Amino acid sequence: MIIDFHTHLFPRQIRENRSRFFDGEPAFELLYKPEKSKLSGGSDILAAMDEDGVDKSVVFGFPWEDEDLCRRHNDYILATADRRKDRLLGFCCFDVMGKSAPAEARRCLEAGAAGIGELALYRSGIDKEALDRLDPIMDAAMEFNVPVLIHTNEPVGHKYPGKTPVTHEQIWNMVSRFPKNKIVLAHWGGGIFFFHLLKKQAKELLENVYYDTAASPYLYDKRIYREACDIIGPEKVLFGSDFPLLRPMRYFKEVAGAGLTQEEADKILGLSAASLMGIKT
Repeated sequence: MIIDFHTHLFPRQIRENRSRFFDGEPAFELLYKPEKSKLSGGSDILAAMDEDGVDKSVVFGFPWEDEDLCRRHNDYILATADRRKDRLLGFCCFDVMGKSAPAEARRCLEAGAAGIGELALYRSGIDKEALDRLDPIMDAAMEFNVPVLIHTNEPVGHKYPGKTPVTHEQIWNMVSRFPKNKIVLAHWGGGIFFFHLLKKQAKELLENVYYDTAASPYLYDKRIYREACDIIGPEKVLFGSDFPLLRPMRYFKEVAGAGLTQEEADKILGLSAASLMGIKT
């Protein structure tokens, strides 16, 4: 079974006239103003899944600052996932700093959302205020027993649209504050999985943390798959394509050339995600 744990979908009205939604949404404008930045809908991802051999995908929207737009986008995600329960798992997405974020999380979870995410703090990083805002959201995730997918990135290296000022210390503080939550750190957790090698605290603290591979071909050498398996095990690695940024097939080629066993590759490409989400294989 192959599960793509990180994909973005947008309603038709946003796909067909994205510039209408730039006003008051600096993060959306930054990421999607270039015409080469693709926007896809439900039929697009299902077609890509069929072409690339993906069985299921986790789908979510965007952390809009406009609360009404956020609700409407989440409704689109939930309706799209509900129509194809056999293929799609809908997560709810919102601006963590928004006043209605806790209520929106609960509204979506009560409506059947399979998780929360991708939550991104594009301007602040995961600072003290963000942690305070995450408190009721993490409580809701615990109550409904669902994972929370958090946008992270490497704190060094080249700059690119969507790279946040998050630090390893901020990620560490977040996990320390919510150690019982099932947390998925996007984009390899900015490399923080390396600290599983620490002799004290890290292994226990990061016990409920998983890492997705979104945008990996743009960011890391394919050897990262081998290194991650050796450090944290394939059970903690979840294949995520960041579709439509990249197609799944791009990742399959890297995984095939990364020196993994078939068992390790199978876990990364879907079995680990199935275990996390309680999906029978």
